[in-house]
Formats: sequence, C-alpha cells, structure tokens
Amino acid sequence: QVQLQESGGGMVQAGGSLSISCEASGRTFHSYNIGWFRQAPGKERAFVASTGWSGSGTEYADSVKGRFTISRDDAKNTVYLQMNSLKPEDTAVYYCAGMQCRAGYGCSGSYSDWGRGTQVTVSS
Repeated sequence: QVQLQESGGGMVQAGGSLSISCEASGRTFHSYNIGWFRQAPGKERAFVASTGWSGSGTEYADSVKGRFTISRDDAKNTVYLQMNSLKPEDTAVYYCAGMQCRAGYGCSGSYSDWGRGTQVTVSS
C-alpha cells in the first residue's frame, strides 16, 4: 500500500501550462503503476494518463494526447503531470492513484490507492 499526495494545482488562463505532482510514501513505489484521473463538477471521474512500473510505458486519454506529459522519478517517489495548452474543459480536481504490480505476477488490474486530489482551474 502507498499513500499518495497531490500538489501543484492552481488557476491558469487558457493556453497556459501547469505541472502537478504526486508524491508517494512507501518503499515499493517503483512496483506501482501510477495513474492520473480527473473529475469535473457534475461529471464522473475520468482517466487522464498513466505511467507503468519498471519502465513499462505510458498511456493517455485522447483528450490530452499531445498536450499532457506524465513522467515519474522513482528515486523521489514522485510522478509528474505536465499540462500544456490548457483548455477550460481541463478544469477539474486531479487525483493520482496507484495500482500494485509484482514481478512475475503482473498488476492487480485496479487502482486501489488514491490521493485526495488537487484543483486545477483553467479560465477562458
């Protein structure tokens, strides 16, 4: 199990950039897939991006491809989400989440550990 804490949210004008971070506690951070999700008012939580454990790659929602970049620094137990060319529709609470994986067994298939979220607001 890891404890996750998001930071770096704020307000930015449309077209601007913002970087948010997800810092994890625990020694096994490197064995977790980490995902970013977001929830806008009145909408369901939606997948944004993920980074796999042990360099297994990244994935992005179509709505953010080419604008957002996810990266991780396992030495710092931190995952970053760089958001460029922001749009008002990117306004949401952004959450990071962890999916546990094990060498030889694969991953659990579900995100079981969640942070409390950080607000990102993009003004038009």
